[in-house]
Amino acid sequence: MKKIAIGIVSIAFALVGCSKITMLRTEEMKAVGSDVQTGMQQGLDSAVLKLSAENDSLRAEMDSLKAQLEASALVQKRMMAEVTMLSRRMGDESERNDSRQEEIIYRLDMLLGKSDKILAKKVVVSGAPTAPISMDSLEREAEKLVEAEAMFNTARSDYHRGEYKLAYAGFKQVYEQMKTGELGENSLYWMALCLIDANQVEKAKKVFTSLADAFPEGQKVCTTMFKLAAIYSTEGNVDMQKQYLQKILNSKTCSTSGEFEQAAEILQEILEQETQAGPKAAEPSNGPEASAPAAETPAADAQPAAPAPAP
Repeated sequence: MKKIAIGIVSIAFALVGCSKITMLRTEEMKAVGSDVQTGMQQGLDSAVLKLSAENDSLRAEMDSLKAQLEASALVQKRMMAEVTMLSRRMGDESERNDSRQEEIIYRLDMLLGKSDKILAKKVVVSGAPTAPISMDSLEREAEKLVEAEAMFNTARSDYHRGEYKLAYAGFKQVYEQMKTGELGENSLYWMALCLIDANQVEKAKKVFTSLADAFPEGQKVCTTMFKLAAIYSTEGNVDMQKQYLQKILNSKTCSTSGEFEQAAEILQEILEQETQAGPKAAEPSNGPEASAPAAETPAADAQPAAPAPAP
């Protein structure tokens, strides 16, 4: 019995020891699990913070790219608008050039047609036949006309761009080359316009006067005399204003023009004002005389100097 009791006690002690060991191991495992969980939580927190920072950085880059795209879209719209405007201008300029080319071709055909008629005849002057005009001479005249047309168009483009000095030089070169005809008249007219826009009115009056004297039946004579009347009106020289208005009314060339009606209305208003003001208003002043200016031959050396660039 004693041995049995000792065995039971030994087994009890063994069971108690095993229980304590199990509790210690359980506590150790809990401590290890807690440490692992803490480490994992810290790692997750660090990863979340890093991802959040990267997300913020990516969002900032996206916002920057979005702003750049919007700016690029705005620039592209502006460029498209400018390209559209340039395309329209080029189209308009192309149409004008085509029209001018057709006109030049028509004139060349007319010139060549006249040359055929001239070559088919022998013109006798003072009993002696003159030599027929050669085709080389006609070709040179045609080339001269085409060149003058091109210079005139270039000068007119310079004028519309506000380059009055450059345009004046171009129109003067055309006039010196042609002297007569439609191009000669038009070049003088545009020279005067350049001088007016460059605030050189006195020189413009001389060119306008030369044009009116040199081309009394030209296409620009009515407009030229009306502009002279307007210039003298601005200067307060009523006598010269009335003189050019009367010239328009006396010109057969201007009888069907718009300037004719305007000149009649303005002249009537001036006469009515003078009648209402009494005889004193009709007395001549100490200003410029009412006599017509001396006729000037529109030669190249008689033209005014090139105007200074407009401010």
